[in-house]
Amino acid sequence: MRTLMLWFLPIFLLCSFCSVALWIFLCNNNVNPRPSSRIPQKSSESCKGCSKDNVFIAKALENYSHKWKKDEANFKRFRSLLSSKCHAVSKAVVTQNNTPLGSNVIYDGERRKPLQVTQALFNILAKEQPFGNATWESCAVVGNGGILANSSCGEEINSAQFVIRCNLPPLDNRYEKDVGNKTNLVTANPSILHEKYSGLMERRRPFVESLRPYGQALLLLPAFSYGHNTPVSLRAFYTLEDFGSDSLLPVFLNPEYLRSLSKFWRERGLNSVRPSTGLIVASLALEICSNVHLYGFWPFSKHPNDSRPITNHYYDDRASKKNVHSMPTEFEHLSKLHKQGVIHIHLGKCQPPLS
Repeated sequence: MRTLMLWFLPIFLLCSFCSVALWIFLCNNNVNPRPSSRIPQKSSESCKGCSKDNVFIAKALENYSHKWKKDEANFKRFRSLLSSKCHAVSKAVVTQNNTPLGSNVIYDGERRKPLQVTQALFNILAKEQPFGNATWESCAVVGNGGILANSSCGEEINSAQFVIRCNLPPLDNRYEKDVGNKTNLVTANPSILHEKYSGLMERRRPFVESLRPYGQALLLLPAFSYGHNTPVSLRAFYTLEDFGSDSLLPVFLNPEYLRSLSKFWRERGLNSVRPSTGLIVASLALEICSNVHLYGFWPFSKHPNDSRPITNHYYDDRASKKNVHSMPTEFEHLSKLHKQGVIHIHLGKCQPPLS
């Protein structure tokens, strides 16, 4: 018996040693001796963008209803507040009245670089506000969103008393059914003038001819947002004057108005660097129009009705500057006004007019 124990003890010690060694090996090499029953998870990165869009879309549509009715009390309350803070009727455009000779224009994007109003500059400023004290009964503010494609909203837009468009959008026969062709005011960011017309440093006739679809509308130029905006905006003014164009009337957006408007929306939770052109003209319309209708204001790549993909603009798919403007957040604010009966946002197809 003693001899058997002497043989068994070394064997037992050897087996124990091997077990410990095997356990250390498996731990150090992260080996799982059993096959994993865990289901592989899809990468969150691949759907990160779409899930974020879905959240924004769902949030945006919370305040939206196709069955819209104007709330006169809410409209008057909001309009009165906006007018008291921003004074679009007297300040939206730079004029000889609000910007006298010898005064300084303070750029809203570069406040440390004032521009003195010389005689030459003073002479080309509007003599009076183009909006006066008139109030238009109905205004259509037309954004350039891809949601306008195949919308058949052209006739409805044209029926508005005053139509505002953004950044010289195309209005030819390809798009007329969806976006109409009537224009009373159109904006032109200097970036458009540089990209499409070489900053008006070369041939200028193509620029003048391209403006014909807008008829005798106001051409609103943000000449005094930044210093580099001024020269190209002045060239646009002088080009129209030199060519004897009797169509568009160029006027300059007032940086004082833009500062007030930015502050107004910041106080309501909009923290973007600056308001987009769409929000600027929508705000302007709320002061000068009794009934404000928005078209093409949908900043998402999916249609709200059936989630089909749509382009960024109704005429191309070029991306917007997301680091400057916060389009989804802006739309959220506008959709709240829609819910309150202050403005009417049109999404999807327009109904044919009653015969």
